[in-house]
Amino acid sequence: MSVALLSEGKTIRIKAHGYSMYPTIKPGMVVMIEPLKLKGLPRKGEIVAIRREKGIVVHRIVDIIDEGGKRKYIARGDSNPLNDEPVTIDMIPGRVIGVEGYARMPVEFSKKPNYFLNRLRVIIINIACRFRNLKNKIRSTI
Repeated sequence: MSVALLSEGKTIRIKAHGYSMYPTIKPGMVVMIEPLKLKGLPRKGEIVAIRREKGIVVHRIVDIIDEGGKRKYIARGDSNPLNDEPVTIDMIPGRVIGVEGYARMPVEFSKKPNYFLNRLRVIIINIACRFRNLKNKIRSTI
């Protein structure tokens, strides 16, 4: 449904799930995505919506390559250990223009994400959540 609305030229708002873009986008934040065609092709550093089998994923463009005469975009979540598989422009229906509670994001980001540090933060958050769940489970059995 989100992809259909973007293809009709409508800006959408979706709730973020997961930690792939942490700390730029945290779970539960509302992400505003505008159709890609409004401002042209995506550039390196922009956060875009990428069409997947089960909806869309919001990741940052880290590289643009020409492969066999076709332009391909390589994206990566700010806390992911590896890049995504390259995608073509038809797989990118929109770009992130803002996150609820924050000012409008700039088109280009001047600071490259610290992937290692972001990934370490997410690992610590996951361990803390598991520990808290285990602690609550033990309390409930006592």
